[in-house]
Amino acid sequence: MATRVRRQPDDAKRLILEAASKLLAAGGPAAVQVRAVAAEVGVSDAAVNHHFGTRERLLESLLRFGGAKLKAELHTVLGAWADGPIDPAELVRTLSALYAGGYAELALALHRSGWRDTGSGMLDEVVDRLHAQARQHCAATGRTPPSREAIQLTVCALHQAVATEPLFGDEFRRSVGLDDTARAPLLDWWIETLRATVAGQG
Repeated sequence: MATRVRRQPDDAKRLILEAASKLLAAGGPAAVQVRAVAAEVGVSDAAVNHHFGTRERLLESLLRFGGAKLKAELHTVLGAWADGPIDPAELVRTLSALYAGGYAELALALHRSGWRDTGSGMLDEVVDRLHAQARQHCAATGRTPPSREAIQLTVCALHQAVATEPLFGDEFRRSVGLDDTARAPLLDWWIETLRATVAGQG
């Protein structure tokens, strides 16, 4: 008989959410079933339900888990910015990678079911760092720095674009005669747009 491993509740929840995240990336929200998650972790269905109550609560927790993971990755990006000039390329790619991993579909599914995220300010620190960099750069080059609101609007539009890319990207590209090969250039365009905003006006 196999020995049951007893884990602390927080450790058990983390393992369950990591397994659910893996299933989400592979098959979207429909793949995140209690039985599948339990099998991935090596526990019973009851163990998953014990920590999350229902599948709906598991999915809500999974979306928050994705948000926490994104925040941690953004802190890594911000830490890299401390060593030199800010380049928004890694920021854009970090945001894009999260939503490409199934979190766009999960957010839409939860939204359709009536769930609403009341959190705010996830990218505030990013905006502040970009604004500070813009002011510093423009002071040294004699350019007019962008307002904080201009950076907020650019980051907001970028965030919206990469979040909806896995859901509607193909349709939007086809609407202007582009195909799948334009996906990477479109991401590069967002990087250049953010760089241009931070660079200010001559």
